[in-house]
Amino acid sequence: MKQINMDDLVQRVMDELSKIGQGVIDFPEQKQCGVKNPNNPEALEQAMKRTPARIGIGRAGTRMKTGSYLQFRIDQAAARDAVMKTISPELIESLQLPVLHSRATSMEEYLMNLDSGRMLSDESARWLEQNGDKGKDVQIVISDGLSTSACEATIPDLLPALIQGLSMRNISVGKPVFINKGRVWIQDQVASIVKCKVVISLIGERPGLATAESLSAYMIYKPDANTVESDRTVISNIHKGGTLPIEAGAYLAELLEEILKYQASGVKLSQLRANNG
Repeated sequence: MKQINMDDLVQRVMDELSKIGQGVIDFPEQKQCGVKNPNNPEALEQAMKRTPARIGIGRAGTRMKTGSYLQFRIDQAAARDAVMKTISPELIESLQLPVLHSRATSMEEYLMNLDSGRMLSDESARWLEQNGDKGKDVQIVISDGLSTSACEATIPDLLPALIQGLSMRNISVGKPVFINKGRVWIQDQVASIVKCKVVISLIGERPGLATAESLSAYMIYKPDANTVESDRTVISNIHKGGTLPIEAGAYLAELLEEILKYQASGVKLSQLRANNG
């Protein structure tokens, strides 16, 4: 059977549309049902609302409809961009964030050598030692991780809400820093340098085809050489389709207050909270 080149097919469709003056295809943000005359439209509508999965998109013969295919390619491109592009300098400047770097010198190294993103570069470690706020209750770390789009979409609302929530609880906060190409474990080194009680990392999640703008928050109380992954408290799925950034900021401030109260994070925190009702 002859293989069909989908890129050529899409280009031919676009060429035909442009000939009849319809060169622009509208892609609405809300999901549209593509199934013609469904047996149970109410059930299908409810199912589509409950999941970001591509259900109810219909088909043209044995293939996806052109609009569905183009939307898939758009989402795929957004996911690739989220990983490969650099953070907006305007965002960093507007938030007045000092920029530090991990030991990963390129995105290729960051993706292929996990350890390169888990430690600060020597220059950044020295800068933090000399300029970081020491002995605070909380140190905030922001990192692009695997999605700069997540940082750009959520941090402008999340960070002010988080800082305000901590201030209202009289919790001291070290100057937030941005770490380029940082992974979660780099927070342990940051905590050891600034000697904070809790470090929280706001880091872009691996993008998917449902969203490329999802952020996670990793918190740990006084990490050391014996730290294991279960010592970290994680809140994920922070984006406009999940937990809204402003709400997340308020909730994280409340959670950090509990971590300080119990002097524990991760599984140990959950056990202490359960024991105290």
